[in-house]
Amino acid sequence: MYRHRHDTLVTERGDPADPTLVCAHGTLMDRTMFRPQWEALSDDYHVLAYDLRARTEHHAEPYDLYDLADDCEALLDARDVDSCILAGMSMGGFTALRVADRYPGRLDGIVMIDSIAQPHDESDIEQYGQMIDTTREMGEVPEPMGETVRHILFGATSNQERTDLVDHWVDRWLTYPGEAVYQEVSSWLERPDFTDELAGIEVPVLAIHGEEDTALEMEKAEDMVEHLPDGRLEPIPEAGHSSNTENPEAANAAIRAFLEEVY
Repeated sequence: MYRHRHDTLVTERGDPADPTLVCAHGTLMDRTMFRPQWEALSDDYHVLAYDLRARTEHHAEPYDLYDLADDCEALLDARDVDSCILAGMSMGGFTALRVADRYPGRLDGIVMIDSIAQPHDESDIEQYGQMIDTTREMGEVPEPMGETVRHILFGATSNQERTDLVDHWVDRWLTYPGEAVYQEVSSWLERPDFTDELAGIEVPVLAIHGEEDTALEMEKAEDMVEHLPDGRLEPIPEAGHSSNTENPEAANAAIRAFLEEVY
């Protein structure tokens, strides 16, 4: 699919001759969450934002993070991109680490957006497992769940002051097939700890993390950066778990500075 039928899955902006930034979204999101990045960066960089399997017609088949890494590599081949900086939000970041592990030569750098190397806590695994069992049984994302998740994927500031942004995403979630959400979360829910593998990542890594993120605490991002050979953390104020879209000005400034350093 990503090698042969990718046109409907990708938003491409900028000149393909420029250095490439590839953007992989998080759970319940889609490629449009990176609109602030392609609008701000595509004058100087070739930006590709793509939909992961959960937002495609192949959402109902079981898969894991290494399958998603294979999809990313296939997309790079299809778009004739030799190497890129890969920016991944949450599960997109989990995927980016697996791309670095399996296809290290395809990466010039990584941007981890509200993402970590460690596994989820047992309490989170139980909670999320119950939630996706419900979506599978009901065949959809029920409205009360959408109201709960808005406080997981967005910070307090966004929920109070950027309600149009949050409401837009909640409305989208309620249209998703329940099985798509079940398989999406299952792909990462019980993933093993990646911390020991971080020492083998030779490219520079920027972690940007919302200061209001309650889904994945800042301390876990700090721990990840400490284990990377070339990593640094940039906190994003007034943002939660979707910091690149909640505070795009701060996120874009950090990403642009990183791109300029690498390229």
